[in-house]
Amino acid sequence: MQQLTYIFDVDKTIMNTQGSDYTMSVPFPGRIEKVNALYDQGHKIIYWTARGATTKVDWYYFTKGQLDHYGCKYHEFKTGKPHYDYWIDDKAINAKDWF
Repeated sequence: MQQLTYIFDVDKTIMNTQGSDYTMSVPFPGRIEKVNALYDQGHKIIYWTARGATTKVDWYYFTKGQLDHYGCKYHEFKTGKPHYDYWIDDKAINAKDWF
């Protein structure tokens, strides 16, 4: 089997987050399990978030703690994703469509 690399956003992708209230984020039912299944199949999982991109608040350790608390399996976790309104990419898939 070919190992694929999957990059997942955190908020509104695997976590139900209202606005920027990250302290109240909770997982969408079944989404973490679906990502973990990819990990278990040998694929590379990267979580990448824009938390703090506009406020310059460092959410790294808080968010990593959330991912670990909710049992997310991953190879890398990154902050520093740019804030944007639209991301145009030939390989991008909308979270609503994928899940």
